[in-house]
Amino acid sequence: MSTDTELIRLTAAELAAKIHSREVSAVEVTQAHLDRITQVDPAVHAFLHIAAEPALAAAAEVDAALAGGKPPASPLAGVPLALKDVFATSDMPTTCGSKILEGWRPPYDATVTARLRRAGVVILGKTNMDEFAMGSSTEHSAYGPTHNPWDTTRIPGGSGGGSAASLAAFEAPLAIGTDTGGSIRQPAAVTGTVGVKPTYGGVSRYGLVACASSLDQGGPCARTVLDAALLHEVIAGYDPLDSTSIDTPVPAVVEAARRGAGGDLRGLRVGVVSELGGEGYQPQVEASYRAALSTLESLGAELVTVSCPHFRYALAAYYLILPSEVSSNLARFDAMRYGLRVMPAPDASAEEVMAATREAGFGDEVKRRIMLGTYALSSGYYDAYYGKAQQVRTLIARDFTAAFGQVDVLVSPTAPTTAFPIGEKVDDPLAMYLNDLCTIPANMAGNAAMSVPSGLAESDGLPVGLQIMAPALGEAVMYRVAAAFEAARNAADGGPLIQRVNGLEATV
Repeated sequence: MSTDTELIRLTAAELAAKIHSREVSAVEVTQAHLDRITQVDPAVHAFLHIAAEPALAAAAEVDAALAGGKPPASPLAGVPLALKDVFATSDMPTTCGSKILEGWRPPYDATVTARLRRAGVVILGKTNMDEFAMGSSTEHSAYGPTHNPWDTTRIPGGSGGGSAASLAAFEAPLAIGTDTGGSIRQPAAVTGTVGVKPTYGGVSRYGLVACASSLDQGGPCARTVLDAALLHEVIAGYDPLDSTSIDTPVPAVVEAARRGAGGDLRGLRVGVVSELGGEGYQPQVEASYRAALSTLESLGAELVTVSCPHFRYALAAYYLILPSEVSSNLARFDAMRYGLRVMPAPDASAEEVMAATREAGFGDEVKRRIMLGTYALSSGYYDAYYGKAQQVRTLIARDFTAAFGQVDVLVSPTAPTTAFPIGEKVDDPLAMYLNDLCTIPANMAGNAAMSVPSGLAESDGLPVGLQIMAPALGEAVMYRVAAAFEAARNAADGGPLIQRVNGLEATV
């Protein structure tokens, strides 16, 4: 095994330890991952932009500081990361997977971007995504689909499929995604990685190009629970530039993850949501879920069946609220100030330029959601559609409140199926929307949720995820449960699930 291969196999925590002890340099680690991207990304297409020179320069700064006797800027200083192309970056393009922003370079950094830089995290580049974060498969990117490293004929989930695929392909040890209805957790489930949606307001949205402002939330993606926790503490925290940011201490998620790795869940009550799972779910997903419940019980957790009756309406309500906010947010792309501009005629009016630009610049799924949202907000339909959907949202939040009055966390499958073939559902929006069936309720209520690998489906050998949901700002108990479950699965499987990725095994 080559040195480069050894490096890309290490966890972020292991890499950080080696870099900070100067056993290996941050430049060596960064170069190993850049070499890996060159080797496999033509088959995976996880990245839209690779920032090789800036990444190596940032890594060199970390090495110079350590050589000068300075302490690491953070526990992850020098560790490479893949950043979803929805966060503003002043030194590289931010396209949101859309032609309407092709080549656009923001004049500022998002708060998440800035915090990563201050922490000494090395940004390798920007990852592919469904256009403006609208999709569940990363097939709606204007720059072509991303492929699942487990089987490159299949989807990597969405909208953050590029970030998840970069982890599963060992192109990066860490990544950042955003989660509006499952866009971190669902890709994590189908790629055998870890994905976390923090409490709404727990991670700043300043500089995150908005899809649906009341639902969007940035969060960490990793190959282990501890790595996700380390990244979580880097990016989380109050930001006065975000009016929805929560001014409260960041939950002690790293401490919780380390404690949970001991495998003791005695005294914790785990709620099994009766509305999520069972009939309609892929049998292998259901089997993995039931096995996961047995594992949690073996660790000492008490399983309690919990009913959240309004979860069954979450999908319908979400696809009224989200398009409504999309139709408002995307109105800013008017061809007047930045981005694409199409001139249908030399003397075209502003309205004609806007229409021609949006026709050329937006993809079909984005147009579909803009039209749905505009209709739902239109005169005579607002109360019947958008208003009712918001009432359902309140009922879903009440279901969570009642459930968390009985248990510490809730669990469910993360996605109803394993990764499906590219192209299978792209022309069937309703079938595509069902991929977020389990993940949407947490976004509607704003509480914390995450996905951890729970095994491989026997039928296709593809990963399955377990979703763990916690109350708002309850990330610590969520990470504790996730780390305990991960440790138990690793012990039973003889190692991490991700080390058995098969689609690219000849090149790993």
